[in-house]
Amino acid sequence: MSTVTGAVRTAESTPVLARTLTVVVIGSIMAVLDVTIVNVAIHPLATAFGAPLATIQWVATAYTLAVAAVIPMAAWAMGRFGGKRTYLTALALFIGGSAATALAWNIETLVLFRVVQGLGAGLLMPVGMAMVIRAADRERMGRAMAVLGIPVLIGPVSGPVLGGWLIDAASWHWIFLINLPVGVVALVLAARLLRSDVTRQARRLDVPGLLMLSPGLALLIYGLSTGGERGDVTTPGALLPAVAGLLLIAGFVARGLTARHPLLHLRLFRNRTFAAGIATMTLFPAGYFGSMLLTPMYYQTTRALTATESGLLGIPLAIAVGVSMQIATRRIDKASPRVTIVSGIVVAALGLSLFGAQLGPDTPYWRLCAAMLVMGAGVGMVMMPANATATRTLAPDDVPSGSTTLNIASQIGTSIGTALMSVVLASSVAGATDLSQRAAAFQHTYWWAVTLLALAGVPALLLPRRRRSAGASTPASESRPRSAPVDPENAAPVEGR
Repeated sequence: MSTVTGAVRTAESTPVLARTLTVVVIGSIMAVLDVTIVNVAIHPLATAFGAPLATIQWVATAYTLAVAAVIPMAAWAMGRFGGKRTYLTALALFIGGSAATALAWNIETLVLFRVVQGLGAGLLMPVGMAMVIRAADRERMGRAMAVLGIPVLIGPVSGPVLGGWLIDAASWHWIFLINLPVGVVALVLAARLLRSDVTRQARRLDVPGLLMLSPGLALLIYGLSTGGERGDVTTPGALLPAVAGLLLIAGFVARGLTARHPLLHLRLFRNRTFAAGIATMTLFPAGYFGSMLLTPMYYQTTRALTATESGLLGIPLAIAVGVSMQIATRRIDKASPRVTIVSGIVVAALGLSLFGAQLGPDTPYWRLCAAMLVMGAGVGMVMMPANATATRTLAPDDVPSGSTTLNIASQIGTSIGTALMSVVLASSVAGATDLSQRAAAFQHTYWWAVTLLALAGVPALLLPRRRRSAGASTPASESRPRSAPVDPENAAPVEGR
């Protein structure tokens, strides 16, 4: 805990920002650890509850659907109740859901309480990010986002190992109970350190928009997840929910462009930097997280490794991502966003290509880890720097809507990527009769992930080429929509191209 606080104080200058970052980083560590721990506990949970794997998968799927359903409410909740109260509510939901999940007595209650956890987690990241962006000096946005990326380093490195140890040394209950001490610390610090913000606008909730977007996202992600599990997105059980979700989202977009007080300000897409950042943060997570689905499956099914062993082999990637992210995101305040992010995409695609090209039934592990180190260096140059660049030009009143939209885009991209990888792998491995053919099937699937990473470079080319000084004029294409005028005292400096 002191390490997190020290990093915050070293990186940032204002007391309000330092306090906000301390709280948000601890809360994010808890949420990221939970996801990475549960991912390695699926098989043990199936054994403990005597349930088939397809049923146990709902422990993860229900959580994801709850996250997707509640994210659209983040911007409205911050405007109506304030960031501090919304964040405290999110922490309480996550802590309460964790305690209840640890006490689950059958698979039905386990899934139900995971939904409660997901409702809290869906608010933690967009609300936390919005509070950090509001508190940050725009000239130091990169350094603030670098500190916000600390959980990305800690979670993937320690989560799988910690989860495996808790299950082996204690029981499955502890993979959820471990959230309680961290959550209580975050809750107490949030109550004491976060500033009680005055709500900027008490506008009514766009109920029709919410009733279209939240179910739409849940249905789309459910359809994609179901198609991925079955290896076929054209089955009625996968295709119909996905199409219904897309239609609801399309209806939300149409309403959002015409409603007086929409749930999310879609006119922010007129801002070229924001639009390019959203597109980048949809395509890149699709390729990155899609590939992360494949790697442990390759190690466990083709190389016969245990879940703990495959988790340990993922540590070099996680360290490379964390270190690169800290360096690149701090440098984004002075470096060219376009050059940094496009270079990161190229490096990430190169590293994943090297990994996929040498896959085989007996490829030395050090060569695979070396390729993942290259990929991780590239990933760290893209994720948080793209978030910082996309949100830097937003006015304070638009920050909650912008951060919420970024989180929605990332969720959709991740779901599309994992579903696509699952479908391609299922079709490729169907005719495999030996380990060499199985490795070739994984190799073929990885090229799809590389393609998604490369496609992210197209919108990234539209990001600003350089930073403008605070007094520089604002290009028309970067200007804020007329419907929401900029507060001259709080306007963010605008980046040039």
